[in-house]
Amino acid sequence: MCHFIRRLALLGAIVLAFGLLMPTQAIAQEESPFSAEELAYIQNADTLKIGYVQDRIPVSFQDENGELAGISRYIFDRISKLSGLSFQYVPLPGGAVTYDYLMGEGFDLVTSVEYNKENLEANGILISQPYLSSNKVIVSRADFSFSYSAQQTVAVSSGSQTVRKVLREAFPNFTLKDYDTIGDCFSAVDSGDADMMLLNQYVVEYWLYKPAYENLKVIPALGFDDQLCFSAVIPFGEKENADARKEGQLLISILNKSIEMLEEDEVDSYTIQAIMENRYQFTIGDFLYRYRYALIVLAAAAMLILLLAVLLFRQRLQAAEERADARARDRFLSSMSHEIRTPLNGLIGLNYLMSRRAEDKQQLSRYLNQSTLTAQYLLSLVNDMLDMSMLRKGKVTLEKKPVDLDLLVSTAASIVERRMEEHGLAFSIQGSFSYPVVVGDGFRIQQILLNLLDNAEKFTPEGGKVTLSLGQELTEENAVRTWMEVADTGKGMSEAFQGKIFDSFAQEQDTVSKGDQGVGLGLPISYRLAKLMGGELTFSSKAGEGSVFTFSFEAEAADRKQKQESDPTENTWENKRILVAEDNELNAEIMLDLLEECGCRADHAPNGQRALELFEASAEGYYNVILMDLLMPVLNGYEAARAIRALKRSDAASVRIIACSANCTEQDRERAFHSGMDDFIEKPIEMEELLQKIGG
Repeated sequence: MCHFIRRLALLGAIVLAFGLLMPTQAIAQEESPFSAEELAYIQNADTLKIGYVQDRIPVSFQDENGELAGISRYIFDRISKLSGLSFQYVPLPGGAVTYDYLMGEGFDLVTSVEYNKENLEANGILISQPYLSSNKVIVSRADFSFSYSAQQTVAVSSGSQTVRKVLREAFPNFTLKDYDTIGDCFSAVDSGDADMMLLNQYVVEYWLYKPAYENLKVIPALGFDDQLCFSAVIPFGEKENADARKEGQLLISILNKSIEMLEEDEVDSYTIQAIMENRYQFTIGDFLYRYRYALIVLAAAAMLILLLAVLLFRQRLQAAEERADARARDRFLSSMSHEIRTPLNGLIGLNYLMSRRAEDKQQLSRYLNQSTLTAQYLLSLVNDMLDMSMLRKGKVTLEKKPVDLDLLVSTAASIVERRMEEHGLAFSIQGSFSYPVVVGDGFRIQQILLNLLDNAEKFTPEGGKVTLSLGQELTEENAVRTWMEVADTGKGMSEAFQGKIFDSFAQEQDTVSKGDQGVGLGLPISYRLAKLMGGELTFSSKAGEGSVFTFSFEAEAADRKQKQESDPTENTWENKRILVAEDNELNAEIMLDLLEECGCRADHAPNGQRALELFEASAEGYYNVILMDLLMPVLNGYEAARAIRALKRSDAASVRIIACSANCTEQDRERAFHSGMDDFIEKPIEMEELLQKIGG
């Protein structure tokens, strides 16, 4: 197809330079091709209202100024000069357009109508000779084996009813599947929801420049021409208006004669010019698609840096108020600076390497994995600081759900086992649970266990050993007392340091840490969480011999059936229609791509006012969920939510509105719920959590 364009480009250059004036000059020297009756019609005709299809780039579409553009516009303007008729171009709505709609809106003509038997015999329309002839082609995935005789699923846009009729007649064994737009058809073929689609060759070439469709191919569609013509809209039925029908016939005759005056080279030049002017322009979305994984990691890192800066400032003030020891503050700031700068240096370096080696997929994948791990470490640092702040204020609430302790321990062990092996440590698990399912907060239990295992791995030199011991017993009150003991053969702790081990930001100096010093929050957080559970965290240690930490808690026994019933995993978000209200363009593009990859259908609003307008303009029940950022221009998320709830339509009260914000204090949550939102999710957003909320 690209060779075809190059050939046309050579022809077009010649035609544009020498040939465009010839038809006009010739006509001026000849008698008018129109009859007296046709000339009278032209003289008395008002501006004709022409409806055009607006999503067929480069054939017929609406440009950024709201005007008709493309090959059709050049041809129609030329026909207007040749005939003397005046045209007003009006876009048609998406989807199937009915006869009643065209009559009610006063359309005189409709363009991009296919010249075929069905339209020639249709009631209420008269069609012209074709003004543009090209071919249809088949679009399918590169790995798809096409066969005219096999069972195929064909994607058809809802406005292409003629194509539907032709396909049903030619291939009765094909299954036709409707989609709202041409873009939806391409997405369906690319995802495998449909096997193929049939479309104009110029339109296909435009869409296939999009990086997201790099896995699609084009197959010639033998016997399927794409001849586009005008359709005059006239009354029909028992009360048919004879005068209106005669006027329609005169109009079609004038158009046919004007079309006959168009030279083939002239139409070719219009085609080339429209294709060259309207080539697919790469968008930020295309860039994000190509480098989506790297950019997600970098965006997450940027958000984490901002969060860390705010939290560091707050923590510094709190440390200054709570601790008079200036040396302790200095050590904390030094440790925090080290913990932030080291991974940030790695992220910056990895970003540079990824930009230099973007074509090396294997190397890029390795850099992305390293970036993800680094970003996860920064996120864990932020979470630790938030946890400590919330624990100090008494605002941490524990869940009461069945917890599978066997699964919890095996998951934690799988996380640390590889690191211990890489650092030359022997790791083993001893003991078991008599009551493997208890009622408690599984996330917090695992958080404490991972903190203890991480410390043991971090401060045990190569050749050492780490042992995790497990056990349970029934108490006199028939509760289950569970303990998890982590013993290491590391350097141990001095007696002086043991007295302040559970103080925030406390770290013993001159310890072995394999380069990951940390900021001293893991043990204080674990200690406070254990107390909150009604349990305890104790230890024994001797310098030069190692340490033993024991975490114990009491809980009610449960059974595995309860655990299974409490963890539904059914996919309930696919095909949901989502409205994403987000003013940050990069965040919005990433969110839209992620949602579409997960099977959702997503639209974007750059502010709260636009979100309100899109919802108000949609059909009732169209949107299932609105993801609402809280801080946006024009209308913020709170105002937009209240305005949507106040609309007088049935789905205004029922559509789910989920707040998405980096402002995640209790006051922010309460304000979001008071404004009419149903749920709240914190940024940076975990996709699994978001999908659960969307499907909820």
